Amino acid sequence: MWPFWLLFLIPAMLAMAQGRAHGELPRQWPTLWWLMFGLLALAIGLRYEVGGDWTQYIWHLQKAELESFSEALLQSDPAYKVLNWLVVRVGGGLWLTNTLGALVFAYGLLAFCRSLPRPWLALSVAMPYLVTVVAMGYTRQGIAIGLIMLALVALKDKRMYRYFALMFAAALFHKTAIIMLPLVAFSNTSNRWWRYGLTLIVLAMMYWLLIRDATEYFVAGYIDAEYNSQGAAIRVAMNAVPALLYLLFERRFRLPADERAFWRIMALGALVFVGLLAVSPSSTAVDRLALYWIPLQIYVFSRLPEALGRPGNRNSVWVLAVVVYYALILAVWLNFATHAQY
Repeated sequence: MWPFWLLFLIPAMLAMAQGRAHGELPRQWPTLWWLMFGLLALAIGLRYEVGGDWTQYIWHLQKAELESFSEALLQSDPAYKVLNWLVVRVGGGLWLTNTLGALVFAYGLLAFCRSLPRPWLALSVAMPYLVTVVAMGYTRQGIAIGLIMLALVALKDKRMYRYFALMFAAALFHKTAIIMLPLVAFSNTSNRWWRYGLTLIVLAMMYWLLIRDATEYFVAGYIDAEYNSQGAAIRVAMNAVPALLYLLFERRFRLPADERAFWRIMALGALVFVGLLAVSPSSTAVDRLALYWIPLQIYVFSRLPEALGRPGNRNSVWVLAVVVYYALILAVWLNFATHAQY
């Protein structure tokens, strides 16, 4: 399990050595970040028999060999099906599909981390679960979350058309990503009705193109079958903790009004999942949708040292506290999780 610890310890040590928080980093990535990008992409993309759905993804690749391009395009999650279709046509294997997906995920994750005041701390928060479990276990949703994190950067820069385009691309890889789209309506304190209208139009189009035919399958496959995931309560709680911290100390995060409004909605949504988990017949359905709220952990915990400490200071104790908290999460996952053997 040392590779997983290595992926965590590199950003963790850099986070503790970083010193004071700073503003947004320059758009041009320095060499160290490109090296981290390459390490992440290779570790995720070239994994072998890692993840509980490994055999399922092999089946998807084998199925792509027998399909035409139009058949792949018209299926659920068409972007992933087309990706597999192209990979088998060039003679690649699952390693190529995973690596191409890992490039998207890693770029989205690092871009999102670099938009925060303590990017290395943000990356440390992402490693134990988002990278180790989601990106290495749920390939389609991993790609979708990478695109969503790019969309969040675009939203922060007020690039709305890019936000919608990236959200649409995320839903092409995994249809459930559409759940994130309406949140944009709450990201602006002005022109809200215009944003509500535009969001509803885009949401309706995406539902018609991507979700309509899959709704019955989703209900039958998750809700009616009452599938349940062991550990779902813990994973939902992992989002609820930063949600409560944000709502309790919102003023101390010192955010622009638009950004504050968006992350308040994200925090409230994370708490809604706690209630849904209590009443839903399928904890798996709630668990899978809650994956899209993991960026809330990255956002809140990377800003927590400044929120609870003194602005402009190193706040080393709070940085260490966050690192230790996520080191414990990684240790518990690797040693005691039900599916740790995968």
